[in-house]
Amino acid sequence: MSALPTASTLSVLVVDDEAPARARMRDLLADIASEVPNAVVAEAGNGLLALAAIEAHPVDVVLVDIRMPKMDGVELARHLSQLEHPPAVIFVTAYDVYAVQAFELNAIDYLLKPVRAQRLVVALQKARQSRLPAPEVLAQLQQGARTHLSCHERGRLLLIPLVDVLYLKADLKYVSARTADREYLLDESLTHLEQEFSERFIRLHRSVLVARDAISGFEKNEADEAETQWQALLRGIAEKLPVSRRQWPLVKSYAKQLSS
Repeated sequence: MSALPTASTLSVLVVDDEAPARARMRDLLADIASEVPNAVVAEAGNGLLALAAIEAHPVDVVLVDIRMPKMDGVELARHLSQLEHPPAVIFVTAYDVYAVQAFELNAIDYLLKPVRAQRLVVALQKARQSRLPAPEVLAQLQQGARTHLSCHERGRLLLIPLVDVLYLKADLKYVSARTADREYLLDESLTHLEQEFSERFIRLHRSVLVARDAISGFEKNEADEAETQWQALLRGIAEKLPVSRRQWPLVKSYAKQLSS
């Protein structure tokens, strides 16, 4: 590892699932340190480990591979955008037509492997003035759904594994994500979440999406309210979720699958 950064030195996090690639990037950064003073303060093998590293050591720049297990580079950038002072992100990729075209279209900086020293110099110099792309741009770059949701709470970035989310509920300007243990507030749109996770969640109500595998059954609402004649029963928690009359015809086919 390099020495700890001075005020004029860029602190860098290197993220790649291949150790030789991380070692090569460290060597390149050391080679160009006279042109762009930098210090590698941490490295990580995937996006999850990168977020933990940033919590321990905030950095100026993240050099991140795109394709990694557990959490890829684009999803990592989407979570970093939730931070109050997010670092600059430079994506690193083997030649990937989709990624390169998308980055060029959105004026996002990227490096192609094998990374050349002079190209890295240019990218780091740009990073001093650059900011993370807008969340909606990052969402468009994401290939497939995220593995985690995130929220900023009491100065910390909390990750919520998607597999733990039982339901998502819209309430005024926020959406809450409910797990078996607690509730998290998300700064996201329920409509966008429904689009991204359509295979996992089913809409019960204009303000409620529920994980399909969290439903244990349905029962009639004894109050027989005008809009919520049926309720969904959930695994692991006692709470029951309303099913609107409008959504019931669509939900009913799923209810039949559960009972068969």
